[in-house]
Amino acid sequence: MSALVDLLTAVFRQPTLKGLAVELASLAAPLWVAVLVGLLIGWAWRPRWAVAVVGDNDQAPAGTPALPRRAAADDSCRKNGAAVVPRAAMAAAAPEEDEQLAVGTGDLMHLRRLVEEKDGGPSWIHMMEKTQPEMRYQAWRRDPEGGPPQYRSSTIFEDASPEVVRDFFWDDEFRIKNTWDDMLLQHETLEECTRTGTMVVRWVRKFPFFCSDREYIIGRRIWASGKTYYCVTKGVHRPSVPRSNKPRRVDLYYSSWCIRPVESRNGDGSMTACEVFLFHHEDMGIPWEIAKLGIRQGMWGCVKRIEPGLRAYQIERTAGEPLSKYAAMAHVNTKVDPDELIAAEDKTEASSTNNVEAEKPKHWTGNIPKVLLVGGAVALACTFDHGLLTKAVIFGTARRFAGPGRR
Repeated sequence: MSALVDLLTAVFRQPTLKGLAVELASLAAPLWVAVLVGLLIGWAWRPRWAVAVVGDNDQAPAGTPALPRRAAADDSCRKNGAAVVPRAAMAAAAPEEDEQLAVGTGDLMHLRRLVEEKDGGPSWIHMMEKTQPEMRYQAWRRDPEGGPPQYRSSTIFEDASPEVVRDFFWDDEFRIKNTWDDMLLQHETLEECTRTGTMVVRWVRKFPFFCSDREYIIGRRIWASGKTYYCVTKGVHRPSVPRSNKPRRVDLYYSSWCIRPVESRNGDGSMTACEVFLFHHEDMGIPWEIAKLGIRQGMWGCVKRIEPGLRAYQIERTAGEPLSKYAAMAHVNTKVDPDELIAAEDKTEASSTNNVEAEKPKHWTGNIPKVLLVGGAVALACTFDHGLLTKAVIFGTARRFAGPGRR
């Protein structure tokens, strides 16, 4: 404390206002840098404090409804390797069966409300608009209270059918083979239902070098309403899949599309273009402001890879290449009448079964005192002491408080 008092006394002895300002700036700059470094260190150790923030990793995320046990009698909905029936037009599942699936009617209605902008969320902020000869792209963002940033985009592909675009986004094998989605490292089917097309898959996605790779357990399903397809993918809880430190599990994940034909911009009135409305948000375990910056900087670089990938996929389909099991499952979808869908939307507007919005874990800022402790420790170590032993003690004390584990 006496050292701090002496330092401040020396600063305020400056004879001019300019000199005082320079001295204060030179004093404050390393403190702020040290605090920022401390925040990053605190984030790096976050998995240990996450137990206090969002609960035990072996428990379902707060607000996630308990999933009922699958009906053992239904042989068409089973784990790991159910026979896939390609190009089948499947009837809608019975209501009681629908409730047992990883993705249900409530998720369809939630996506419908997002598409129609009737979900009651904040207004969307326009972020980006890009145009290429065969693709048009727009993106929006909004920041709901207590949840990660949400993104909405509209991508229009010229000369593309909704059916091929649907299969393209569902085809995990082609994602890796073509590398249009170069973040996907591994994929595995855990469950599949050949009656409804519902799947549970495991993904491992590559993150930047300073982050661990991320693991996702995703439930997904497609509904068809005429030529419009509602494709829902969301994070689901599966205790049977053990967690590990690397890759880190992402629990809160939502990424769903509405795919529909639209008029081509060639001006002849033909419906030969295809629009994809995407709604996406996830809690990657990265501070949300940092994630927003990274997404904004890298968004267009990722999006512009999609169109060449789609054209390569179209060429393979035209050449008669066999469908992968993932593309075949995209053909197994639940048919819904457009008028009945509108009527059901009106009835369920107030509530939604398995609504992904219920999955809102407490943000990392809920444990802010530990972040400040680490930042303060770094500031003390870097500013007021030049001895390595004392620095080691300060860092060690802060690390012991925050938890010894790293990402």
